[in-house]
Amino acid sequence: MSNNKKNFALSAILFLLFIVFTVVVKLVDVHNIGPNGSVVGLATINNSFRNILDYNATFYKISEILGYISLLIVVLYAVIGIKQLIERKGLFKVDRSILLLGMFYILVATVYVIFEFVEINYRPVILNEGLEASYPSSHTILSICVCMSSFLVSKNVFKNEKFANVFNIFTIILMVLIVLTRLISGVHWLTDIIGGILISIALCTLFDAFLNIKNRKNKINIKI
Repeated sequence: MSNNKKNFALSAILFLLFIVFTVVVKLVDVHNIGPNGSVVGLATINNSFRNILDYNATFYKISEILGYISLLIVVLYAVIGIKQLIERKGLFKVDRSILLLGMFYILVATVYVIFEFVEINYRPVILNEGLEASYPSSHTILSICVCMSSFLVSKNVFKNEKFANVFNIFTIILMVLIVLTRLISGVHWLTDIIGGILISIALCTLFDAFLNIKNRKNKINIKI
């Protein structure tokens, strides 16, 4: 089996694991341990985790700021794509890596919107006026999907290899910091973070599989 087929197979397995895990979170060990008596799946594990890491406003604010920084990566690639579109005068003349990245962002945004309406668990704390859906962790999905997809395309996009390497290090550090600060901020149940990691890796593996279909020798001439 080729590496590309393995990536598609791995992505399918990860999506299946995410679905199974989500069903377990929704149906197993469900108790009223959340704010306003809201029910939470895998309550024993989640409650034990909450007792260790309760709400921390400082880490919550840090995770929010880091999340905005990760969005700047999206803006960067959007600017590159728009620049190519204008210069090359045709959507399909834009580098395929950038087009795939744009479609990937749309897919990630779609997943985000779906889970805003499909409420699996609510946050362990009330941050605004009422209960908020918290599964899977949107910040975890954002950080992993944006940073890992950038890691996968950067050397196709940036001609300067040293810049690409430094940028990759930055994105990986940013990803780890966002997930960690979100985890210890106490605004999510442990299962929210795990679910976010599972679906994010599934999405990124799928993206890598499609990305590998293209000829990686085609690079954008952007000097930085």
